[in-house]
Amino acid sequence: MWKSNRLLKICGRIMPIVILMSFWNYPVLGEQLTAQQLNSYESEIKRYSDYEVDNLIEELTEAALEAIEQAAAEAAKAMALSMLEREAVAMREATIQQAEALRWQLEAERQMKAVKDTKRAGIKNAFIAGAVCLLSGFAIGICGTIYLGGR
Repeated sequence: MWKSNRLLKICGRIMPIVILMSFWNYPVLGEQLTAQQLNSYESEIKRYSDYEVDNLIEELTEAALEAIEQAAAEAAKAMALSMLEREAVAMREATIQQAEALRWQLEAERQMKAVKDTKRAGIKNAFIAGAVCLLSGFAIGICGTIYLGGR
């Protein structure tokens, strides 16, 4: 209770001070001025003639045209660079696709060679098996004839 009474007394003293300060006439932050402040150099304003104004306008026009031309040149350069970059990407992709096609072609040739080698080996094995069967048939026939004929 003691603390709140002490705080109330302090607030009671500050409130009247704040209210009285609000009636004073001095600029406060956030308050807009009603009259424009005078600058120390207002009496030294330079007056330009029509000729000087025209010259200044011509100089500014020339500078603006040069800036426009420079911006257009840079835009054209950027466009050309972007086209070159797109073409380079397309060429890279074409090269990659060509390499893939070559790899698949080599793989197909390797498989065709393996198939041919397998066929040759199969034919060779068939001839060998046929010769073995023929010779074993002759041998069995001769042995059978000798065995049966010798009785």
